[in-house]
Amino acid sequence: MRKVMHQLRQYKKDTFLCIGLTALEVVMEILLPFITAKIIDQGLQQSNMPAVCRFGALMVIMAFLSLFFGATAGKFAASAASGLSANLREAIYANIQTFSFSNIDKFSVPGLVTRMTTDITNVQMAFMMVIRVAVRAPLNLIFSFLMCLLINVHLSLMFLIAVVFLVIVLGTIMVFAMKIFNQVFRRYDDLNASVQENISAIRVVKAFVREDYENTKFEKASGNLYRLSVKAESLLAFNNPAMMVAVYFCIISLSWLGAQFIVGGSLTTGDLTSLFSYIMSLLMSLMMLSMVVVMISMSMASIRRISEVLDETPDLRDPENPVMQVADGSIDFNHVSFSYKHGSGKNALSDIDLHIRSGETIGVIGGTGSGKSSLVNLICRLYDVDDGSVCVGGVDVRKYDMEALRNQVSVVLQKNTLFSGTILDNLRWGNPDATEEECIAACQAACADEFIDRMPDGYHTHIERGGANVSGGQKQRLCIARALLKQPKVLILDDSTSAVDTATDAKIRAAFAERIPGTTKIIIAQRISSVEGADRILVLDEGRINGFDTHENLLESNAIYQEIYESQVKGGGDFDQPA
Repeated sequence: MRKVMHQLRQYKKDTFLCIGLTALEVVMEILLPFITAKIIDQGLQQSNMPAVCRFGALMVIMAFLSLFFGATAGKFAASAASGLSANLREAIYANIQTFSFSNIDKFSVPGLVTRMTTDITNVQMAFMMVIRVAVRAPLNLIFSFLMCLLINVHLSLMFLIAVVFLVIVLGTIMVFAMKIFNQVFRRYDDLNASVQENISAIRVVKAFVREDYENTKFEKASGNLYRLSVKAESLLAFNNPAMMVAVYFCIISLSWLGAQFIVGGSLTTGDLTSLFSYIMSLLMSLMMLSMVVVMISMSMASIRRISEVLDETPDLRDPENPVMQVADGSIDFNHVSFSYKHGSGKNALSDIDLHIRSGETIGVIGGTGSGKSSLVNLICRLYDVDDGSVCVGGVDVRKYDMEALRNQVSVVLQKNTLFSGTILDNLRWGNPDATEEECIAACQAACADEFIDRMPDGYHTHIERGGANVSGGQKQRLCIARALLKQPKVLILDDSTSAVDTATDAKIRAAFAERIPGTTKIIIAQRISSVEGADRILVLDEGRINGFDTHENLLESNAIYQEIYESQVKGGGDFDQPA
């Protein structure tokens, strides 16, 4: 809660102004029934018209003051609540940007989306109610009760019975409702996950005619959310009946006993009228507090979920005196072991001892789950090793400033992302200051110029969100060009030419040899043709090095490489290459 409230920052002034103005609004409203009693007792019953006019004018002034204080308090409440939600979103988003891959693995994407939308909206609404209603209602309740005590102590004690009854009922509802709301928001994550998965893979869904299956899955997630929501709302439905019991109890008791006090002469008609006004004000305050209880019940679950993200600290941090320059593209794995869950005993990589010279082209090949991507993720320090060390340019990657390291280690993934904007906008992710000529040269090296030149607007062609208006191969080539613009010391291609034909793949590799000879190139591939021209080829098997040599030597000595080669080349060749 403290970390969430810390996000108020510049909106603290608006919060306190709202609270102060709300208190003044309550004071004006509390005094109105008191003035009404004066009009009845000193004006109407005594036929004193000047007194009626005097107290009436005072009531009008107080009503306008109450209206002004209330409207201004509402404006400050809206500013503070909206500011809190804006700061919370920015804080969550900024913290997510610092996460390592292992931090991100703890949260699902739909879960993070729900936290930044539904949960923050709940907190915003609850905060607005707290600084308005939760200030107004207790003050109204306290002042109303004090005024009742001034009028008649004995009649005022009946209110305490109603208050105790409502506190017990509302407290019980809040305890059970909070448990259910915790489950409700987890169901929201499941629902968002179902929607996101379906929409992002809609082509696959339609290709396999799985609409009915996806509908059933969504209905199940929606049904679970429905049942929990009904259960929660059923509990909250006890608020109104409990409130009405308290209201009718007070009205009946006040009418019965008040009439006796008037007959006995210890209470005036004006006082009884004021008591009715105060009792309704008091009970309405309790009703508003019950609404606040409901909102707080919902928001507490949201606050816990938001705090989980804000409290998450990055696993990877820069050292105190980081190295800011990468000397060259040499890479050394010194008996490295790595697991995604530290201490689990299930290593993705085991005892990797590997030494790559600067400027070398290294091919990496192996079966699914052999640890190829895990290996290259350690080079740019997306994860930290469990044992051993990874060095780039002769320096342990843990000693570098992470931004400086990653600027010199470009990674092109198999499944790359393009962002909405022009082709040039996307290319300049690699280098924001790149000229159009530099972008064109990078595209020529990645063989992306051949399809860009055919587009109506060339390099100013607009790319849809996620690169929806370009093919998989075109997307991969644009991402390679984007990586080249960084002019890195190390270039990692993680199966990033899988969607291009072998002829284009060969052109890209030839362009690399010509244009970036000093850059260390690590090419992860499933096709022998993509790696056979490398200086050396690394064969991985179940997270261990099975072979590390030239293409010719591996063909003679390595069984796994021989098997892959024979299945691809002698078995019919690549998909777009004649046998």
